[in-house]
Amino acid sequence: MGSVIEHGVCRLALVSVRAEEQPSSEQTSQLLFGDHYEVMQFSKDKRMTRIRIQVDQFEGWIDTRQHHPISPEYFDQISNSDYRITTDIASPVLYRKVPLTIVMGSIVPFSNSELFKVEEQFAFNGESKSLGQRRDFEFLASIAKKYQLAPELDGGKSPFGLDAAAFIQMVFRISGYPLQREVKLLAGQGKKVKSFADSKPGDIAFFAGPQGEVNHAGLILEEDKVIHVFGHVRQDRLTEEGILNPETKVYSHLLHSIRRLLP
Repeated sequence: MGSVIEHGVCRLALVSVRAEEQPSSEQTSQLLFGDHYEVMQFSKDKRMTRIRIQVDQFEGWIDTRQHHPISPEYFDQISNSDYRITTDIASPVLYRKVPLTIVMGSIVPFSNSELFKVEEQFAFNGESKSLGQRRDFEFLASIAKKYQLAPELDGGKSPFGLDAAAFIQMVFRISGYPLQREVKLLAGQGKKVKSFADSKPGDIAFFAGPQGEVNHAGLILEEDKVIHVFGHVRQDRLTEEGILNPETKVYSHLLHSIRRLLP
């Protein structure tokens, strides 16, 4: 664990998190409005900033011009407050008297607790829920279906582009279950389900590549359907072999394991 230089919070709708300290480097994740993070390092030319995102400890580089520094006290306040998470695909907010559109899964700095004061001018009237409130399968499925037809985008985390791991992470985070950012780490969370026959709606199905490595995930729905990201967010048939594309009748992914997070 490296030492922390300063703290920050995302105050833009979306910020690219990159693998390396070049602006043209591969996007590996994104910050959504309200995501807070620790600053680990600045590049020599100060153009890029290496951060560690608080919710999942994912590390990467952002453009320093998109870094919004905050005090350690405000960072701790965000960490310890049961703020709200947005549930509309897009929501208008007023930030410092300027209109801004934020995406589903953004964190807005309001809570039921009056212990904390918001440091910034902020107005929001959209749909949201308490970040810590855990919801049931019906809610989880309704959020997952809001992402339908969202295009596949490596490193993306929004309804306007996301990858397989982010889809699972965001659907569960909005539902009150914080998860890891990468498929291989997701595959170690929750409890293992013994077999396909024992699976339930709300379980996470994991799929393997040619060498047996876990490389894909989807959310199991009713009637042996799975919702996942493959070109875009889509529903396909799930069998004990894997994901069957209803149009082509070809298996696109081979089933590896199933995990359960919902109680």
